[in-house]
Amino acid sequence: MKTRRLAMAGLAMLLSPTLAAAHPHIFAEARLEIVSDDKGEIGELRNVWRFDEMFSASVVLDFDKNANATLDPDELQEVGQTVLESLAEYDYYTTILDNGKSVKVNPPDKITVDYKDNQLLMMFAVTPAEAMPLKGKLSFGVYDPTMYTAMDFPTDNDLTVIGDKIEACKHQVVRPDPDEVLAENKDTLTDAFWNDPTGTNMSKLFATRIELTC
Repeated sequence: MKTRRLAMAGLAMLLSPTLAAAHPHIFAEARLEIVSDDKGEIGELRNVWRFDEMFSASVVLDFDKNANATLDPDELQEVGQTVLESLAEYDYYTTILDNGKSVKVNPPDKITVDYKDNQLLMMFAVTPAEAMPLKGKLSFGVYDPTMYTAMDFPTDNDLTVIGDKIEACKHQVVRPDPDEVLAENKDTLTDAFWNDPTGTNMSKLFATRIELTC
């Protein structure tokens, strides 16, 4: 039961979403660091997610085996492993565009989980599934395609680049206005999108992202 809950409660989904129902039930503050390597390619994407207290409390209820109202190291490890397995289907909420082409990510080695100040923290790094030279226009974001979890970057500095080569690229944070997105894409948002945004993968249009021009 607890595996299903984490796998499908926002860190996947509780319900089959429709646009009417697909509004956030779980809230997380995120940080994303895009790191370049010595070859002038994207090396890894480092993530930190801090979840709201209500969702965090539900995870404690599910995984607190010894009923001490917190999560011990072995329980935190179990949470991390559950999320690692659950989010593979959703590419760990990572969206990457390499000159307009979608790029998948390799699964992280592990997801480190902590519980502080009544909030669940998750930290992990993913790598692009194919080589990504720092050329042209690159885009990186974190979003839940089910629209069940709201991934919020509190400041533009929470979307950042690390490395001499990538820092030489022009970069900007884009925070789409939902009304403008709908207006600009009304002819391409089909009935499939309105009935199941996940199926069309168009919900990424609403995602906060960092865009690089190299």
